[in-house]
Amino acid sequence: MWNGRTKEISGGDPATTNNRMELSAAIGGLSILKEPCEIELFTDSEYLRKGISEWINGWKAHGWKTRAKTPVKNCDLWRTLDAATRGHQINWRWVKGHAGNEHNERCDVLAGEAIAQMRKQHRPEQLKALLGEFKRKSEAPGSVPYFPAEA
Repeated sequence: MWNGRTKEISGGDPATTNNRMELSAAIGGLSILKEPCEIELFTDSEYLRKGISEWINGWKAHGWKTRAKTPVKNCDLWRTLDAATRGHQINWRWVKGHAGNEHNERCDVLAGEAIAQMRKQHRPEQLKALLGEFKRKSEAPGSVPYFPAEA
């Protein structure tokens, strides 16, 4: 939202996690900006807010490893988000989800519409297969797991 105008974007992935979608949403929003901006970015995801404002500098300093010396989950998206923030002044704000915040509720509607669209595009057995493949890849030996996200 800027200068009295609102631009809504949404999307989805049939095989992912909520944390990956939270990261993707922030990346998507930042990617449409055409010049450096001062931004108040609201999210109901503490994982996103804390990750980008508290944890990321430590991850980078330690070669994208956590305090426990394990690979950072969703590292591909964290790196993309880190790059997307460059040049902007961003104030990351947390808002309680499902608590009546008008804009947060609108985001939930858009997310629901994206899910409904995916369900129209894929039969249930296709969605199940896609999710199964995602889980197999993320849990394979040597892969960086995506479940659940932790600092």
